[in-house]
Amino acid sequence: MKLSVVVGLDEAGRGPLAGPVSAAAVILPRDFPLDILGDSKKLSEGQRHRAAALITEKAAWGIGWAEASEIDKINILRASLLAMTRAWEALEAAFPDGSARFSVTAVADGLYCPELPIPCRALVKADAAVPEVMAASILAKTARDRMMVRYSWFYPEYGYDRHKGYPTVEHRRAILRWGPSPIQRRTFTLRPPGVPAP
Repeated sequence: MKLSVVVGLDEAGRGPLAGPVSAAAVILPRDFPLDILGDSKKLSEGQRHRAAALITEKAAWGIGWAEASEIDKINILRASLLAMTRAWEALEAAFPDGSARFSVTAVADGLYCPELPIPCRALVKADAAVPEVMAASILAKTARDRMMVRYSWFYPEYGYDRHKGYPTVEHRRAILRWGPSPIQRRTFTLRPPGVPAP
């Protein structure tokens, strides 16, 4: 009889004006200390990094990406789901005999499931309720933040290390001054600072 395990899936970076969207797929061991988990958006940066270090040490995990050019081509929702599929593929590649040993199902945060070869259930706010999804959310967020810091080394004038590509006043002013960077999402609407959303 196969042991049943749950894969948590979540993404980070749907709202920024620049950079990729990231996703993670995580299977937690039974003895994982759940008290370090939580909604990644409510954890401090230090709490996220400490949790991510323990997740990558003790859990089975994979990270997937969809680049800004893919977001522009297929839209942010589809790109987010594509990143989740790639995260699952990275997890599966790390454990090629997993399907023979385990009965695996997935829970994806949100309204939609990515394309997977296993049963998947979409659950709104799963990142605040399902430990595996909480862990995936933390990994996706910390991975994307690290990537945006690295992009800031190449494009320091945009301040990616500070705002991670989100539409802050600083970021929008940088785009208006310097033009779009090579990692800009060209299909996202830029409003000048001080202009409210319609």
